[in-house]
Amino acid sequence: MTPDQVSAFFDAGESFVEGTIAAALVALWLLVVALHLARPYMVTNLRKFTLRLGADLWWIIYVGARDIFLVQVFLGSFIFFYPDVVKGRDLPITGGLAAACAFAVLVIKLVTQGDADRRWFQVQTLLLGLGATLYIVPYLLGVQVTQIGTPSGNQLASIFVSSMNTNWSLPLSYISAAIVGALGLVAVGYNLRQTVSRPRGHA
Repeated sequence: MTPDQVSAFFDAGESFVEGTIAAALVALWLLVVALHLARPYMVTNLRKFTLRLGADLWWIIYVGARDIFLVQVFLGSFIFFYPDVVKGRDLPITGGLAAACAFAVLVIKLVTQGDADRRWFQVQTLLLGLGATLYIVPYLLGVQVTQIGTPSGNQLASIFVSSMNTNWSLPLSYISAAIVGALGLVAVGYNLRQTVSRPRGHA
């Protein structure tokens, strides 16, 4: 193979992986929102168990799956923090902001009592709904309509697809990365304070 062929091969592989991640994030966002909203159902069924072990396993599996899928959404959304990817691939223009919403929920789970605090649980619900909307709507109205080829579809794509609207997509990528960075500093600071304030004699 010539160097040009090798380069084209890796470019095609990179494009395939990034396109697959972008498509999978739609399903992951829907799953995360569904699991979050399913909490009342899970709590209701929790009370039906006659054995404490069964109830504990039910709740652990639910909480673990819900949070793991949320982490996967954030990790998959890392492609939106790379300006060259945002500029060169057909991605939802607000995917980075959706990733920031997902990370904000993770930070809230860290620094608060989580589900036990109703107010913060409602904030999590709003952030997840906002994140899902910011990702799924431009993906469906922008990325998917690029395959249609109609004038109206091309007009929508020019607004919602990152590679076709770099005047907005690149600044949004930088803003999203800054938000995630600030939230990361909050999480690090919280963990450091927890370590310093821990009583002596505790590991």
